[in-house]
Amino acid sequence: KNCSIFPVPIFFQNWHHNRRFRCTHVRRECRPHMSSTVLSRIEQLLQANQIPYDTMHHSPVKTSAEAAAVRGVPLASGAKALICKCDQEMVMFVMPANQRLASKSIRRQAGYKKLRFASKEEVWELTGLEPGSIPPFGSLFNIKTFCDPELGDNAKINFNAGEHTVSISLRYDDYISIESPQMLACSETTK
Repeated sequence: KNCSIFPVPIFFQNWHHNRRFRCTHVRRECRPHMSSTVLSRIEQLLQANQIPYDTMHHSPVKTSAEAAAVRGVPLASGAKALICKCDQEMVMFVMPANQRLASKSIRRQAGYKKLRFASKEEVWELTGLEPGSIPPFGSLFNIKTFCDPELGDNAKINFNAGEHTVSISLRYDDYISIESPQMLACSETTK
């Protein structure tokens, strides 16, 4: 297996799925880990439901702002997926990337007594992924997903697909139809 970083044209043919994608640079890695299966599970889910989407391979991003810049999209169109421990269960909250978690509001609305961010180790154990690379599909990890309705202000949403170097873009309505998250005002404007 050839493991290198190489440039590709603005569009390339994914010969495994006979589909064209917009790309910048593709980074191939030779380390097996869960994120590659997360990407393929997302692609299988979208293809099985005949959902149109774009995949973009890009340089590594660590923040939502970096991701929006490399994707060339507004920050608010990013679907930020946060995993939290609410009482005794792990829960995913999905919100616009320009917002932050509204912990007090969530506890009040959902009736949780305790709410905290999952640790990096808990996120890894649950998903096999690093924080910041988690796609907004709690169903992939058998966890409850809440989505802030404000994300719907964007016709298209964008998110990391299991790696800091791969993003997927799809219509918000398609995301809602296949994930069926519970709607909850779970975010607030960052200060």
